[in-house]
Amino acid sequence: MATLLTLDDTHPPSSPPYNPLTERLSTPFPARLLLSLTISTFAGFTLGLSQGGLTSGLRFRAENAHRFPSTQTGWYLYHKSKNYHIALGAVREGFRMAGRVALGAGVFFTFEEGIDRARAGVLRQWREVRGRRSSEGEEDRTIESCRDFVSTIFAGLGTAGMFSAWNRFPLSTAVRTAKKAVRYGLLFGVVQDMLSVARGRRVGYVEFVKSRVFGMRAGAVKEVGVAG
Repeated sequence: MATLLTLDDTHPPSSPPYNPLTERLSTPFPARLLLSLTISTFAGFTLGLSQGGLTSGLRFRAENAHRFPSTQTGWYLYHKSKNYHIALGAVREGFRMAGRVALGAGVFFTFEEGIDRARAGVLRQWREVRGRRSSEGEEDRTIESCRDFVSTIFAGLGTAGMFSAWNRFPLSTAVRTAKKAVRYGLLFGVVQDMLSVARGRRVGYVEFVKSRVFGMRAGAVKEVGVAG
């Protein structure tokens, strides 16, 4: 028993591999990526089922419009074959759409995390050039301040650019896709920031606004107290 206690004392429990206060939604990137892939795969498969079934039904009807059956048995076989084609087309399109949506979501969240880290690295280098060595707490604040909607917007633009290049969109279509990416990226990024603030994470621009507004108010109150 004494040996076991000695071993436990010499091997204290390790700290978590990430700081929840510096992560988006207080969740590490691997977990966020896995969750996004799971949700996007399910959503893409559901969308593909609906779209694939409808398309397959219309295609089957168009291909057999010139040879509609004239007997009850013929109509039975017609609808049976049609249902088979609809089910097969729905499943095929479901898997195809699930892969596309999951790939897009994976690229988007990978871009977002990469831009977050790149911004933190640039800010860190800029401070070191100015001769400021970051402490552990300041390092956490540096990472926190770079995780906001700006990275989300650029991640949306990067994903939209890859999507447009892959599909060889004309310039006008690529521009419209980029505009939608900016709008949705801004919306999604702000929602993430608000949820992060609600969970206790400091967001750079929110802290800046707080320091400006409440700092000015505190200064005004102090001046009034001194004058009184």
